[in-house]
Amino acid sequence: MAWSSHGKAQLGGLLLSLLGWVCSCVTTILPQWKTLNLELNEMETWVTGLWEVCVDQEEVATVCKAFDSFLALPQELRASRVLMVTSHGLGLFGLLLSGFGAECFQCYRFRWIFKRRLCLLGGTLEVSASATTLLPVSWVAYSTIQDFWDDRIPEIVPRWELGDALYLGWAAGVFLALGGLLFIFSACLGKDVPSPRRAVPTTAPPSCATAEESDSSF
Repeated sequence: MAWSSHGKAQLGGLLLSLLGWVCSCVTTILPQWKTLNLELNEMETWVTGLWEVCVDQEEVATVCKAFDSFLALPQELRASRVLMVTSHGLGLFGLLLSGFGAECFQCYRFRWIFKRRLCLLGGTLEVSASATTLLPVSWVAYSTIQDFWDDRIPEIVPRWELGDALYLGWAAGVFLALGGLLFIFSACLGKDVPSPRRAVPTTAPPSCATAEESDSSF
């Protein structure tokens, strides 16, 4: 099967969007949004995420405890929970719409103009999912940096630092944005192509009658 230019763009958008959606889901689950290393006890490392806080004790075990109350969380963590879950819904719905509108999905009931609109809507949803992923990740990173350089906190007090999940969240947002832009770009390529119709069998034109047959009929 020969792929056209917009078909290749759609395939790349599907792969990037799927990769970004999976990375976004993993980012939401991981507890390594913020890390804390204690100088007094180097054997322990504290990590906290959107759903739980964990203590990693070397050569012993990792103990995790879920947050008791949603309202007791800081503002950035409460908003991050809502935004990340919203990002998963937008990304999944955008993938479904873009998949049905892609060139690889052949359905004669879907006209080209309709599939083009599906790709455009799916790409817009993927870009929206990228925004709702980058916003909470950047917000948590900004608040962590602000607290780290706060002069009102004594230097002897341990401070939270950026965790590995934030970098994965930034990568997920970039993948979702690129995938959505490829879908939008593929929808803008080319002109409208009429939907294929069933071929109507053509009948052969009647052959010309001979002179004798025409005389006899006359």
